[in-house]
Amino acid sequence: MSNPPTGAAAELELDVGRLRRERYAKLQAQMAADGLDALVLLHGPHVAYATDCLPVAADATHVSANRPVAVVLADQSQPCLLGGDPDGLDVDPHPAVWPDIDEGAADLGAQLDAILGKTARGGRIGIDLMTGAMRRTGVLSAADITDAANTMAAVKLHKTVDELACIHQAQVRTSAAMATVQEALVPGVRRSELAAVFLRRLREEGIDANMIDVIFQPMARRMADGPRTTTGHLAFPTWSGDPVYAEGDLIWVDAGSDYHGYASDFGRTWLVGRPPTPGEQRCFERWLAVMDASYEAIVPGATFAEVCTAATAADAAHQPHGERPWMPHFYLVHGVGIESAEMPFLGTDNGPDFDAANTLEPGMVLVLEPAIWDDGTGGYRSEEIVAVTEDGWIPLGGGHPYDPFEVPT
Repeated sequence: MSNPPTGAAAELELDVGRLRRERYAKLQAQMAADGLDALVLLHGPHVAYATDCLPVAADATHVSANRPVAVVLADQSQPCLLGGDPDGLDVDPHPAVWPDIDEGAADLGAQLDAILGKTARGGRIGIDLMTGAMRRTGVLSAADITDAANTMAAVKLHKTVDELACIHQAQVRTSAAMATVQEALVPGVRRSELAAVFLRRLREEGIDANMIDVIFQPMARRMADGPRTTTGHLAFPTWSGDPVYAEGDLIWVDAGSDYHGYASDFGRTWLVGRPPTPGEQRCFERWLAVMDASYEAIVPGATFAEVCTAATAADAAHQPHGERPWMPHFYLVHGVGIESAEMPFLGTDNGPDFDAANTLEPGMVLVLEPAIWDDGTGGYRSEEIVAVTEDGWIPLGGGHPYDPFEVPT
C-alpha cells in the first residue's frame, strides 16, 4: 500500500429521492420479516433514516426536548413525522410532541392511537426508546411492544449506493477540513484554536453537523507517563482539556462529522514541528503492514475472525505475547453509517466465537483502525473507511495523506 487508498467511490453520486425510497422500502421489508405492524422511532438518527428529517445540530438538552418522532406502518406508502420540519420531505406531517415530559407523552399517546388505530390495541409494535414520561402515562400500553434495535440494526447493516455516497462525501469533506487544521498545528497553538479552525472549515465544506468533540490528544511516549487505566492498557481517548501543543508532541487525532445524516470517521497521527523519529516511522510501517493484511482478507464471505487473524499475524513478530495490533477497549474494525459506530464490529470483547460466526457481505462499511504502540517510543494510529463489494472492497473518502510519516516506495 503505497498511499491512502482511492478508487471508485469518487464516482458515487447522491440521489436523495432514491435514498429515501430505498431506505423506506428496506424498513417495511424488515418489518415484515420481523412480524411488526408498526415502528415508532424517537432516536434522532433512526427518525432521519425513516423520514430524512435530519437531527438538529444543537446541545443535547435542546434536541431531546424538541425531538421529532417517526411512525412507520407496514401498509402505508409514507412515514408519519410528528414534529420536525416536514418541508420538502415525503412524509405525513403531524403536530410536534414532547415525549420527555408527562403532558407531552400523553399527547404523543393520543396521536399514536389516532395514527395506529387498532394496531395500538394489540398490534406488534417496535419502538427504539421509551421515556420515563411515556411509561408513566401508559403510551402504547395496550400493544405488544418489542425493541426496535434488531430491526434497525438489520436495515443499517447493508448500505445502498446513495448511503455509500453520503459516507464518502462526509469523509472527503472532513478530510479537507482536517488538512487546514494540520497546517495550523504549530508550537504554541491551543486545542481550542484547532477545534475552531476545524468547525469553521466543516461549515465551509457543507457539513451538516460535528458529531463528536474533536480529539487532538498529545500522547506520552510511555504508558506509565499517561493517565492510569484500570486495565493497564493505553488511555485513548481521554478528556479533551485545552492543551498548548509544544514542538515535538505526538498527536493522535480523531473526529467525525455528518453529511446528510451519515457519519465520517477521521483518524491520523500528527507530529508538531518535526519529522518522525526512526522508531515512530517503524511504528507507522508496522501499521501499514497490518492494514495491507486486513485489506487482503476483506472479501465477501470472509469471517470477521479471518480479518482479525490476518491483522494479528502481520504484526506477530513485534508482539511476542500475542497482543493484537489494536486497542483492546475498541476494535480492529467498526461500521459507520447513521451512527458513528455501528455493526459490523470486528475484534471486540464479544469474543472469538462472535467473530467466527459472522461474515462480511456486500454493502457493509468498515472503518479500520489498528493502533501500534511501542512503549518508550510512542505509536501510530490512523483510520480508513472501505465498503465491501461483490468481489472485494472500495475505499470511501480515501486519499488524505499520512504526512509527516513517509510511505515506503
